[in-house]
Amino acid sequence: MTTEPLLLRAHRLDDRVAVVTGAGSGIGRATAQVLAAAGALVVCADIDGPAARRTAAGIGGSAAALDVADRAAVFALLETTAAEHGRLDILCNIAGIIRTGLVVDVQEADLDAVLGVNFKGTFHACQCAARIMSAQGGGSIVNTASGAIDSATPEIMSYSVSKAAVVQLTRNLAAEVGRYGVRVNAVAPGLVRTAMTARHYLLPDGSVDQAARAAAEKPLRRMSPLGLIGDPEDIAHAVHYLVSDAARFVTGQILRPNGGVAMPW
Repeated sequence: MTTEPLLLRAHRLDDRVAVVTGAGSGIGRATAQVLAAAGALVVCADIDGPAARRTAAGIGGSAAALDVADRAAVFALLETTAAEHGRLDILCNIAGIIRTGLVVDVQEADLDAVLGVNFKGTFHACQCAARIMSAQGGGSIVNTASGAIDSATPEIMSYSVSKAAVVQLTRNLAAEVGRYGVRVNAVAPGLVRTAMTARHYLLPDGSVDQAARAAAEKPLRRMSPLGLIGDPEDIAHAVHYLVSDAARFVTGQILRPNGGVAMPW
């Protein structure tokens, strides 16, 4: 008797309904694509509506323009999705922003913006999804933290703090809803080639300065035992594992797909 069907079933997401925020680009888009490939019906949400629709069109999903900082809009999307499909099985909170500045220089408006999207946006979606999933008797939530939770990097305090808050939210929620069959985990990616990290080497016309990218990535490659910089798909596969039945015994955990840059106990 072969174990292959069992292995495949553990990773399949057939007939499951998923919402992915930040699905218009980068890690969010890759996650939507991977979950759809595994059989899930994916709702692609992004503040950039046209980008969300492009992702959805490529995977046979649906799309919604969504500002995760808008609590009412987040609740409306998740509640409508659950009502239309009869359930909500998966939530992937991937939308995020970054604003740079030294601690002594950070403006309150920038701090509020980062916390509003990265932490409160994740909180809004977690709160609504946890209610829906608890009532239906199961589900899986994956939040997005960052490698910034494991180091002190100048000029990204707002971002680091928001992601550290996501970690504690993940743990607290996992402890509260496990009794209802709901699992809550997070990924903490290392450096990944996305629009957020590309700001260091984009030219005015939007194209990539290859020499600048190589220079920016070289010291970071040296920090990784694998000598690698991540791609969005590397994180998407980690998210897929966490939402699948292969991770049925995993909750309250922070998975670090970071090339080995950080190895906390």
